Amino acid sequence: MAGCSGEQAPAYTSILGISDEAARVRALNEHLSTRSYVHGYSLSQADVDMFRQLSAPPTDAQLFHVARWFRHIEAVLGGVRGIGEPCGLQASKGRRQPQWSPPTGSEPCKLRLYNSLTRNKDVFIPQNGNRVTWYCCGPTVYDASHMGHARSYISFDILRRVLRDYFKFDVFYCMNITDIDDKIIKRARQNCLFERYRERRPPTAQLLEDIHAALKSFSGKLDETTDPDKKQMLERMRLAVQLAAAPLEEAVRSHLAAEDIARRAQVLLEEAKDLLSDWLDSTLGSEVTDNSIFSKLPKFWEGEFHKDMEALNVLPPDVLTRVSEYVPEIVNFVQKIVDNGYGYASNGSVYFDTAKFASSERHSYGKLVPEAVGDQKALQEGEGDLSISADRLSEKRSPSDFALWKASKPGEPSWPCPWGKGRPGWHIECSAMAGTLLGASMDIHGGGFDLRFPHHDNELAQSEAYFENDCWVRYFLHTGHLTIAGCKMSKSLKNFITIKDALKKHSARQLRLAFLMHSWKDTLDYSSNTMESALQFEKFMNEFFLNVKDILRAPVDITGQFEKWEEEEAELNESFYSKKAAVHAALCDNIDTRTVLEEMRALVSQCNLYMAARKTARRRPNRALLETVALYLTHMLRIFGAIEEENSLGFPVGGPGTSLNLESTVMPYLQVLSEFREGVRKIAREKKVPEVLQLSDALRDDVLPELGVRLEDHEGLPTVVKLVDREMLLKEREEKRRVEEEKRKKKEEAARRKQEQEAAKLAKMKIPPSEMFLSESDKYSKFDENGLPTHDLEGKELSKGQAKKLKKLFEAQEKLHKEYLQMVQNGGPE
Repeated sequence: MAGCSGEQAPAYTSILGISDEAARVRALNEHLSTRSYVHGYSLSQADVDMFRQLSAPPTDAQLFHVARWFRHIEAVLGGVRGIGEPCGLQASKGRRQPQWSPPTGSEPCKLRLYNSLTRNKDVFIPQNGNRVTWYCCGPTVYDASHMGHARSYISFDILRRVLRDYFKFDVFYCMNITDIDDKIIKRARQNCLFERYRERRPPTAQLLEDIHAALKSFSGKLDETTDPDKKQMLERMRLAVQLAAAPLEEAVRSHLAAEDIARRAQVLLEEAKDLLSDWLDSTLGSEVTDNSIFSKLPKFWEGEFHKDMEALNVLPPDVLTRVSEYVPEIVNFVQKIVDNGYGYASNGSVYFDTAKFASSERHSYGKLVPEAVGDQKALQEGEGDLSISADRLSEKRSPSDFALWKASKPGEPSWPCPWGKGRPGWHIECSAMAGTLLGASMDIHGGGFDLRFPHHDNELAQSEAYFENDCWVRYFLHTGHLTIAGCKMSKSLKNFITIKDALKKHSARQLRLAFLMHSWKDTLDYSSNTMESALQFEKFMNEFFLNVKDILRAPVDITGQFEKWEEEEAELNESFYSKKAAVHAALCDNIDTRTVLEEMRALVSQCNLYMAARKTARRRPNRALLETVALYLTHMLRIFGAIEEENSLGFPVGGPGTSLNLESTVMPYLQVLSEFREGVRKIAREKKVPEVLQLSDALRDDVLPELGVRLEDHEGLPTVVKLVDREMLLKEREEKRRVEEEKRKKKEEAARRKQEQEAAKLAKMKIPPSEMFLSESDKYSKFDENGLPTHDLEGKELSKGQAKKLKKLFEAQEKLHKEYLQMVQNGGPE
């Protein structure tokens, strides 16, 4: 063993890690048996550390290597133990290092997630080290994605990013697309049958006959509807069709021109599309044999869904599964459930035996919402509109049983299986696909709050029946509902908002900030107030980033960027670390982004106060400290998905992919322009050339905002140049003009009122006191020689009190009139 070399350190380190002393000594003896530790040996720190672990040389003769090594080290150290001198040096006798104790420290907070399986915040512990397996229920693709979808997928995107980028978990994220479903089958058939009907161009008489038949069928469904909002919507639909049919019927009776009749027929056909499609499906749906229509519809809407997710900056899943691609796996999954005794075939369908499963000692049915078990309305909604006929329900052993596999009826897609041609049930798809990819137990399963029962409870049951375990999901996360201005979103309430509609009003970042300002597991109200709060937060943060960028652009030499910290910097830095700790605690507490944003806002407010104080004192703020804070805030917003750019500070300008180049390229020229303008303004003020100052203001207020550039003039300080979103600047300009216009109108109104008051006062001053009461003949009947009233209208003499009051008014007018006469004498207004 070479003295002082680092070769022995790893061996000693592993030996020191052995807790049992006897085992440690045996390992040391084996190590020393291959080394020279006497002749030409010089001490290393590793020797000293190992020497400290032994109180005396071993007495066991088999451990003679350790005994010889111990005596040699003891001799080299001069008999003093416990001293770690540098390599090859003999320790001074009588001197020892003081006893060292590690700091007490504080217990690090642990990530806790609200787990629907316990309805508590549980410490998050992945099953396999740092790896996290996560399955998320995806959409059923038969229509446009709406804000309810955004509620789930933006929220889960935030959670996924935080787990991956903040807590540094290795997240494997799997999501499904439901492209086989009762809703898809029905919508595809309706679209197909309606297009065939339209292409056939039925005669007017036939169209009216069919419309009346559809109205009759529709009215029957309307009578059965109990939900008041839905009933109101259906009534509006029926009335609209009736109103559209009336002009066509009138045109037929009046024998109008064929063009007029055709035009009115087209209007009726468009208005009655939904009602007529439903009637056509109920009468002709079983005759649809073209299976391609059942794949074209979901393929189109899946494409639209992915476009919406990309527009919202939602990360794509690591793996995407489609039900149509996993039918063989689903069949095998169902078969094993049957083999395990928890499923049974009935008339070509296969059902899950909930009673058999619940009676098993190792299983439990209804883990998420036990109080909902037996809720027939919820169970039937889970089965689908095409699967709740009387004959289907009679196939079950129990009303609580649910379909694993459905025998296909005419007009429905089908796949071969041991029980005859059929298609998967709704709940089984997730179990089979997640089980295939993630195995017998996953860390996280996510979905919307409304999926807890029956969908997720049935998923749990059939998966645990397949794997014969009770831990298919360790943590179940459910995002909260979304309401629209306090009301449930629905077409019946006319408040159905698609993601594309929402993105026309607000940016993806603004929508995400609104979601971040609410708990992911609670109800989120999408309203003007919610979005205004998000817009204000975005503006507040953006102004801070722009101010810091302006400070960082100020020229400084390489040493000047490091400045002495005064008390203000120390306080701000302490507050910065305090806020970072608060942010971490909030993220550990069920990823509480609402509190995180509040802490970020508070930190920015403190930075703003610091910058304002420095500005007042005409001193530069500490650029390094502010840059550190701004980079941290940017990092957090990037983790949340509110910033896409990797290398930007603050919010990007000009859209994704353009920020860095745009800012770095344009800003030097804008800075030169600003400095030139400032020089011109200075000369214009000195030479008193107001036209040049007006042009300078126009450049600031009218020209540059159109290009997304804001100039901020500050008395005695350089002009601040900011690159801002053009639309935001134009809105700010319009708001500024609106406020200025309101001020101008208020000023004009005040001047007008003042003028009217002065005119009224002048008119009053002109009246001689002897005439002031004479016009009030409706009150008084007699006056004295000075014009003072003496009797009322009825001829009754005025009381002393009334006379005294009128005398005071007379004297006041007398004084006013004298002032008027004096004004006239002095050349004033007449």
